[in-house]
Amino acid sequence: MIITFIGGGNMATALISGLRKSAGAELTIRVSDPSAEARKHLQRSYEVEPFTDSVAAIEAADVIVLAVKPQVMAQVLEQLGGHTEPQQLVLSIAAGTTISTITKILGNRQVVIRAMPNTPALVGHGIAGICAGDNCQPLHIEQAEQVLAAAGQVVLIQDESLMDVVTAISGSGPAYYFLLTEALAAAGRTLGLPAEVVEKLAVHTAFGAGAMMLQSDASTAELRRRVTSPGGTTQAALETLQSGAFTQLVYSAVAAATSKGRDLASE
Repeated sequence: MIITFIGGGNMATALISGLRKSAGAELTIRVSDPSAEARKHLQRSYEVEPFTDSVAAIEAADVIVLAVKPQVMAQVLEQLGGHTEPQQLVLSIAAGTTISTITKILGNRQVVIRAMPNTPALVGHGIAGICAGDNCQPLHIEQAEQVLAAAGQVVLIQDESLMDVVTAISGSGPAYYFLLTEALAAAGRTLGLPAEVVEKLAVHTAFGAGAMMLQSDASTAELRRRVTSPGGTTQAALETLQSGAFTQLVYSAVAAATSKGRDLASE
């Protein structure tokens, strides 16, 4: 299989790294990026074929991964317009770019899958939601899953309008956990713990809690109950969070991110 990445940024690098580890020499991987430094790094590290011309890079490719920022997506699509084959899978990982936006330029028969991976893909623990366009066959979904599963898990979303919610939950979600970890560390410093100690406590607590959720058969609510002794310190902390409308605040944050994603799609 030939996979062409249009864009060589962090997410493309994470996927390329994962693909090289999982499929090795079975794949031909090409990268088109305006940055000579990015092309050189990817060629040296992962044996990709570097290109400066995106049209040349997609010739005979089975999968074309659009790994560019939403702000330049229109320009990239215009460059590719008239040069793709309908059966080539165009896999977009740009937030807010709809399938109809892509097919409007590349053609109504174009095979397109919209995906939203997240930054933990950089360490092999990402998760991506994907939504397939009307022209997709099972083979195309398998191809998209092969690319994205190289850096984590994949879930299939049937309704494209929910992709903005996926972006708000998993795409933006890591930042919420970083903020919570920052807040824990800041509280510990204010209460007297040394900075280097509290940073380690906060980071490893977040990591360990995530590992427990991933590996346990119990629900997150049940795990929370197990560590909350009646009348204990955890209960006191959770009651304080809930009195500050913690759950509603998280909902409002996710709703705001969802709304912004829809705004991006309409621009």
